[in-house]
Amino acid sequence: MKGRLLKLCVMVSGRGSNLDAIVRSIDEGKLNACVNVVISDRHDALALKRVEEWNAAGGKRIESFVIERSSFPGKDSFDDAIASILEEREVDLIVLAGFMRVLGAKFAARFAGKIINIHPSLLPSFPGLHAQRQALAYGTKISGCTVHFVDKTLDGGSIISQVAVPVLDGDTEDTLSERILKEEHRLLPETIQKLAANQIRFG
Repeated sequence: MKGRLLKLCVMVSGRGSNLDAIVRSIDEGKLNACVNVVISDRHDALALKRVEEWNAAGGKRIESFVIERSSFPGKDSFDDAIASILEEREVDLIVLAGFMRVLGAKFAARFAGKIINIHPSLLPSFPGLHAQRQALAYGTKISGCTVHFVDKTLDGGSIISQVAVPVLDGDTEDTLSERILKEEHRLLPETIQKLAANQIRFG
């Protein structure tokens, strides 16, 4: 496999299915990267249990941290706490995989070109929360998912890769979300590998 070994930080808030897809791709030899650290803004995130299980099973240990916004007096100090962890570990790429906090403009500038996000729509359509609900309300026939670089704008950074997913008659937010999520699990590791192999330039 060509490309340098990327040291990843994956940031999560929920169940961590995209984190699982990344780790699985690494284990299968499809992704030239290692997950060095996982950061969650929620202590009850299921993704942290996944990390515990992987560490208990042996292999390369993944550090995990819970950085809760309520523990800090302001947004800048919350962002700074995350940034300190990333800089101390010399992370190559920060992957927002279901991380439900908006990082500040100073944080985005500090790690410019080193942060990517996976979003469940074909950006620039339907940015922000509940993208699948937005797509259904609008009546679009095509939705999908996007990997993009993160900048100071909400879901507005440069687009790296996208996959289209049809919106079917009778779709609900749950059924559309599930079909998009399957594509996310393929697209995100593939995109990270293209960065590792220098097929895509870091932003």
